[in-house]
Amino acid sequence: MNTEDSRQEPAEHARFAAYLVELEQVADADESGLVGEVLADPDPVMARAAVVRHLDRRAARLWCEPGWEEWGEAMARVVTGHPFLMRRLQEWSLFRAVALRLPWHRDDLLASSDWLQLKTAAGTNPEALRVLAGSGRTKRIRNTARTGLGRRGTG
Repeated sequence: MNTEDSRQEPAEHARFAAYLVELEQVADADESGLVGEVLADPDPVMARAAVVRHLDRRAARLWCEPGWEEWGEAMARVVTGHPFLMRRLQEWSLFRAVALRLPWHRDDLLASSDWLQLKTAAGTNPEALRVLAGSGRTKRIRNTARTGLGRRGTG
């Protein structure tokens, strides 16, 4: 066994790291094309993991910005056919609606992933906190929402 070879990263790990760097540095005009290239990688699990990390990073910066809709629509066109990635984009849109107090539906929040429910439970929208305090999927989500309500004096 060659010890030098055993220390090398697997090829998909190296590509994952390289994709993350490229996605972090991509110009806005080239972002959709690069996301599409990443999704065409021969390792679909790794490719989706890189893209979801990118979506989370970009969405965390953009959700409260005026360019959100245009970016979300562009990303949705690229990730069509990837249900998990589509769902993550939809959940970021729901998070945005809740956080900015735009129209949203209780059932959509309750049907969302633990990830979104917990992220929302850590927020400040009293209506969402009440929904999650009473009906959040996990004990952690319910407790986080109750704590938020207590801090706001609306519990």
